[in-house]
Amino acid sequence: MQALPPTEYAQLHPLLETVDLTKETALADAGAPVQRVYFPHSGVVSMMINLSDGQSVEIATVGRDGIVGASAALHERPPLADAIVVVPGSASMMRAEDFREAANRSADFRTLVALYEQALMAQTQQSVACNVSHPVEARLSRWLLRARDLCGSEALPLTQEMLAQMIGVRRNAVSIVAHGFQQAGILRYSRGHIEITDIDGLRKAACECYTTVKAHAEQLIGPED
Repeated sequence: MQALPPTEYAQLHPLLETVDLTKETALADAGAPVQRVYFPHSGVVSMMINLSDGQSVEIATVGRDGIVGASAALHERPPLADAIVVVPGSASMMRAEDFREAANRSADFRTLVALYEQALMAQTQQSVACNVSHPVEARLSRWLLRARDLCGSEALPLTQEMLAQMIGVRRNAVSIVAHGFQQAGILRYSRGHIEITDIDGLRKAACECYTTVKAHAEQLIGPED
């Protein structure tokens, strides 16, 4: 939103409401009409696809560099993925109808939304390729680095069960990797809490997907604040 010209943002400001993003809250449900669009200020929102066997797989992670529900609201189509808060934070919220009217009224706003959607698509495609091709150590490192960027903190309120779901593996696989990272001094963890203690070590363990997604986003929408 800060990328908009001041006059454009001033027109949108009365339509925005600041809300808390509570952990495990669904901001959008796959197949259901979108009523609200969210512009996160902090926290992490996971875009999840539900499979017929009951499993859920993350396809993208959204935070202060993105928008939740933009495409579905703009085109009045139900989203294909659930949007679940995995790290609490806050956001500006706008009604879907106000969002559409703003996009119809402002070319600058439409352009910004289109760029966000391109960045999200690039991340989704890279995430799918990563989960198919790269080992658990690299995928976990990539996800933690992304979460750190969005939260602006090395301390993350995450369980190993949640991390396993985020990267599409069993919990014991995450437990083994996290233990190794702790032994190497890269992470410190206890139940429900993970702290990155060696950011350079975590970057070395990550695959190229982290830097690729980050570069795409910065090219399209600029660097994170």
